[in-house]
Amino acid sequence: MTITKVSSEDQYKQLISAATVSVVLFSAEWAEQCKQISDVMTELAKQAEFKALQFIDVPAEDLSEVSMRHQIDSVPTVLFFRAGTALDRIDGVDVGTLTQKAKKYAGATSVESAGATGDSGANLEERLKALINRSKVMIFMKGDRNTPRCGFSKQLIAIVSDTGVEYDTFDILTDEAVRQGLKTFSNWPTYPQVYVNGELIGGLDIIKELLEGGELKETLSP
Repeated sequence: MTITKVSSEDQYKQLISAATVSVVLFSAEWAEQCKQISDVMTELAKQAEFKALQFIDVPAEDLSEVSMRHQIDSVPTVLFFRAGTALDRIDGVDVGTLTQKAKKYAGATSVESAGATGDSGANLEERLKALINRSKVMIFMKGDRNTPRCGFSKQLIAIVSDTGVEYDTFDILTDEAVRQGLKTFSNWPTYPQVYVNGELIGGLDIIKELLEGGELKETLSP
């Protein structure tokens, strides 16, 4: 699943009138922050747990009447619709809230509600273990290897890439359950986090220490 780019008001009306929940980004090409939200929505759209949602990108300036109708006075703004009715709204860049609300409307459970719904610890732990072991070297970070979204993640990716070791990444900004759950699971409160063969190596400081000690490539080479 991908984000649907809207080109006309008629197309927009047809999309949001669907019975499924629509996650609608009002954006502008000149606003860099819109790309950040668009990238997160693209990642969410790829994940099975969000398949009940449809993701839509509306050019706010091109469809100015639509924007005025919904009182869009800045971009990015995200609205949630079901059957043409607005359910929720996020003004500005708030990736955590976007992910949480998407989970809510997709019927997924967050970490906070896990105990009440039965999707708890055990299921989340299984999911975390599966992610940690998805690659021999696994990095949990803000953004991905091609688009790091914080300075620490950018530094770490540069260092690890220089070793030539194969690795995979997971963007914690796209999944609040993983973002919060992994801190507890591994007893490591910050990101990025690097795992080798399912075992936590550490964050940027540890990776720098291993690099300075000449041990990094050996540590990352299972």
